[in-house]
Amino acid sequence: MSKKRPGGESLPSSSPTAADRSPDHEVPAATPAPAPDPKRWWALAVIALAQLMVILDGTIVNIALPSAQHALGMSDADRQWVITAYTLAFGGLLLLGGRIADLVGRKRTFVIGLAGFAAASALGGAATGPGMLFAARALQGAFAAVLAPSALSLLTTTFTDPKERARAFGVYGALAGGGSAVGLIVGGLLTEYLNWRWSLYVNVPIALAALLGAPAFLRDGSGRRGGHLDVPGALLGCGGLVALVYGFSEAEPRGWSSPSVRTPLVAGVILLAAFVWWQSRAASPLLPLRIVKDRVRAGSLATMGLATVGMFGVFLFLTYYLQVVLGYPPVRTGLAFVPISAGIVIGATQIAARLLPRTAPRTLMSSGMVLAAAGMVLLSRLTVHAQYVPHVLPALLLLGLGMGLTFMPVYATATAGVPAQDAGVASAALNTVQQMGASLGTVLLNTIATGATSRYVHSHSHDPAHGGAALDDAMVHGFSVAYRCSAGVLLLAALVAGLTVRPKAPQHAGNDAPAE
Repeated sequence: MSKKRPGGESLPSSSPTAADRSPDHEVPAATPAPAPDPKRWWALAVIALAQLMVILDGTIVNIALPSAQHALGMSDADRQWVITAYTLAFGGLLLLGGRIADLVGRKRTFVIGLAGFAAASALGGAATGPGMLFAARALQGAFAAVLAPSALSLLTTTFTDPKERARAFGVYGALAGGGSAVGLIVGGLLTEYLNWRWSLYVNVPIALAALLGAPAFLRDGSGRRGGHLDVPGALLGCGGLVALVYGFSEAEPRGWSSPSVRTPLVAGVILLAAFVWWQSRAASPLLPLRIVKDRVRAGSLATMGLATVGMFGVFLFLTYYLQVVLGYPPVRTGLAFVPISAGIVIGATQIAARLLPRTAPRTLMSSGMVLAAAGMVLLSRLTVHAQYVPHVLPALLLLGLGMGLTFMPVYATATAGVPAQDAGVASAALNTVQQMGASLGTVLLNTIATGATSRYVHSHSHDPAHGGAALDDAMVHGFSVAYRCSAGVLLLAALVAGLTVRPKAPQHAGNDAPAE
């Protein structure tokens, strides 16, 4: 007798019935559950270090960017490449990195990714010019594309007990959701008290600590003899993702009507359409379509994508609001994001992780997105005279709790039930959706905010108010419009989760792969 995996695929029951033990029923050799790895919680610490490093690096450089621009003589037009070079390489190469992990071995690619990320960070910190910094950031993104799916798939195959799995994914979800806020905090502290180079150097000791623990605590039996890489799929998939990320990144400075934006976006769509066509025919596809065809997994991926589209604007707009409108220095701006990180940790580790073994994942996801939408609505009511504690703090707490409640079950559900040989690329698919959602959300919401600000300035051009106060009013109005749009996207994510994700908590999520 077989039961259904969380992804909808058939899975041997952990307690075979008499029919299962009949001579006519072939019981797989892996049916007996392996003994839990006694070092699994140390393995979680190593994986968590790597995940924190990858996530916070997406924002840690943001606050340090003005100082780096001044020190290296970067132009205003070129400074965006400090961010874009990382997101291009990271988002574009994730699927390739995930499949390499499946073929070569997740522990091996985890170590390679850590070492490469540390070396690229040291190179960026020692940059003597803009070109060297851009290259280092691109290398960081490339090694992160190998490291991130390896880390998530190792977590998936290390924790097999549903309750322990929920706790482990609670920690992972907290880091995934709160790493961006932590990056702003650490970036502000390092920039103000040391210098901008330490926003890159800080990765080196983190990576070294994880490298020391990886050989001792990580166990992995992955890696397939005779497997080969889907080269046409890699070219089509990675090329399409790079084209889309590049098009999104150029939309802000050039505008949506620019050929420099439309051409890569159209090319990206065409390449990804060709990628899907090829994956349905390839003997060893880069991304087996069975992974994304399952309704539950597809719903989890869609929820993650919409959540990151709606959430990412808060870091961009609130940073500007606190620094430009309220006049906060970098460190105070970074510390202002502590409540959202605290909310994520509580929501993921203390609420979602405890409820997931006995609560429907869609209930947690939908509830989390509704809470986050309520936080966005509160932010949309900010004015130039708002104060942090009564006006900003409640919104950040709601956003943090909502993200923690959502991300933890999304990670657990989207990776449950995946065959061991596909764990790396399935993890890469989830990371890709998250990265693409962040890129798209940042561009779309910034475009909405900028347009609303321009319209406000135009409509108030004859207003007696003038000077900096009027400009601040226009900026805050633009942010408010973007926050309301974010709230709508988050409510859509709640609806998608409620309609597509499983009605019951996963009971056999841990049988994805045998331990080594």
